[in-house]
Amino acid sequence: METQKVTVSDILKMKGKRKITMLTAYDYPTAVLVDKAGIDMILVGDSLANVVLGLKSTTEVGMIEMLHHAKAVTRAVSRAMVAGDMPYESYQVNPEDCVENARRFIEEAKCDCVKLEWFDQCLEVTRKIIKAGIPVIGHIGLTPQTADKLGGFKVQGKDAEAAKRLIQQAEDLAKLGCFAIVLECVPDKIAQIITEKIKIPTIGIGAGKYTDGQVLVLHDALGLFDRYTPKFVKKYINLSPLILAALEEYKKDVIEGKYPGPEHSFSIKEEELKKL
Repeated sequence: METQKVTVSDILKMKGKRKITMLTAYDYPTAVLVDKAGIDMILVGDSLANVVLGLKSTTEVGMIEMLHHAKAVTRAVSRAMVAGDMPYESYQVNPEDCVENARRFIEEAKCDCVKLEWFDQCLEVTRKIIKAGIPVIGHIGLTPQTADKLGGFKVQGKDAEAAKRLIQQAEDLAKLGCFAIVLECVPDKIAQIITEKIKIPTIGIGAGKYTDGQVLVLHDALGLFDRYTPKFVKKYINLSPLILAALEEYKKDVIEGKYPGPEHSFSIKEEELKKL
């Protein structure tokens, strides 16, 4: 398997040649597996608020949690590019702090780049972070951090005017120097138009098959999160019932005295026991 680190240049070169693969990861053991699988990019997503921390909104997770999890992921990875997801408080609450917070993902957590969602001052913030020499992935369409302003968790760009806005946002982010853009919950034909119009890769999640790559939340793909399952999710395995069965078997073994057995125990020589 390839071990050379994936770079921004590598991702840019993949456009039009082969699909880019991206998954989320939030801890060391799962990041090891994602990296071993040869996935191109790992997103330490603010979705950890939902699937790891049990919070209702991604706006409830902050820099402390994001850096904590990003550090665990980067310790595990040797090949994949790791993107730190900028949490709501890091650039939307106080836009003037955006560069400092983005730099913390790079310097403290050892991420390779950051991702940030579209919001009213997105272009200004993106410009500052890129000017500081930090690679940026844009994110348009359904932006969970500001979903309340978009009418909830709904597909975006379903009418001509809304679609035009998305296309313009993508073009503006590409011109500023973003090296990739996530398109979330966008009609497939609109995602296709955007993908064909801009020179940088598009990475879809609920945006159809015409994007340059795909990203999924790992817990959704593995069947580890059952609070809700978006339409665009494909469960590649349903681990929850398998894990539950294993835990129930452990409980049964302990109660019935089957675990631990001799093979799980340590012994002491009889003569040493007699000395006691």
